[in-house]
Amino acid sequence: CRMSGTGVLCAGTVLVDVAKVIDAYPALDHLAMIEQVSLSTGGPGLNMAVDLRMLGAAFPVGVLGAVGDDEHGAFILAECLRLDIEVAGVRKLAGAVTSFTDGMIEREGGRRTFFHHSGANALFDASAADLGRARVLHAGAPGIHPVMDRPQPGGGNGWSALLQRAQAAGLHTNMEMVSLAPERTTQVARPCLPYLDSIVINELEAGALTGIDAPAPAADGPADWPALEAMALGLIERGVSVLAVVHVPAGCVAAAPGGRTWRQGSVRLPREQVRSTIGAGDAFAAGIILGLHEGWPVERCLRLAVASAASSVRSPHTSDGIQPADICLAEADRAVRALYESLDDKQ
Repeated sequence: CRMSGTGVLCAGTVLVDVAKVIDAYPALDHLAMIEQVSLSTGGPGLNMAVDLRMLGAAFPVGVLGAVGDDEHGAFILAECLRLDIEVAGVRKLAGAVTSFTDGMIEREGGRRTFFHHSGANALFDASAADLGRARVLHAGAPGIHPVMDRPQPGGGNGWSALLQRAQAAGLHTNMEMVSLAPERTTQVARPCLPYLDSIVINELEAGALTGIDAPAPAADGPADWPALEAMALGLIERGVSVLAVVHVPAGCVAAAPGGRTWRQGSVRLPREQVRSTIGAGDAFAAGIILGLHEGWPVERCLRLAVASAASSVRSPHTSDGIQPADICLAEADRAVRALYESLDDKQ
């Protein structure tokens, strides 16, 4: 792998998650009472940066994105300052509203309904962004950024152009998706594959990009491991040059050029410990990127990824449940041991 610089530069979606606990979801034209309001950072670009810091990354971490000149933008910049995340690449756009998602959470049962405003993210443009001396460029997430998603003359789009430029500058490139309609995923992400060193996506996104269909597995249900491996190998065949990772609730698979594959089961937590799965995919990806940046073997990258995801779901917010990497790994080992002990008790 040709990595040279140091640090991770995270490009793409930057937003504020506004969690609002309500007494009950109202019928149309009726009133609900908001009982609690809390703000947290969100979006696959910003989440990678925050999650790397929560995992204890000691290297530089920066963000390429766009915010408005408003309170939510100030909140994001203040959180980045607190976490020592470089924001020279975050453009403050006059007249734009910082992107936000209102999550309405019912007090009883915790059901969630989301209202999203794309705001400044719709204006995000990295065509002239300074890539500095980073070792890794992370792109998250194509498909929800109209300027970057727009097809370019001669093929590709703003994302593939950014990734191509990053590879030419010697950076390791990585991409993460959000789940879109399959044809939209294919349209925006397939042009990027030849310019990716790694990709970390779920089975729905991988299925869309490879044309391989597999039933979406439940957390406790069996995963179709051969189909997942075929997806990961299909991503390598379509241009990903170092590592393709496909994750499902039950675990993940990875593939590398030459047909090498790996499997890793997820950390099984008692149901009462799972507070929210929002951000678990981002936490998983951060584990992979931390390991790749540090030159870890693939097996250790995958173990940290599932451990980081398990750590994140213990909190109702996107990132603040994530522990430092060594603690994540130790807790995951304990959870696996407890699972086997409970199985032994039942036999």
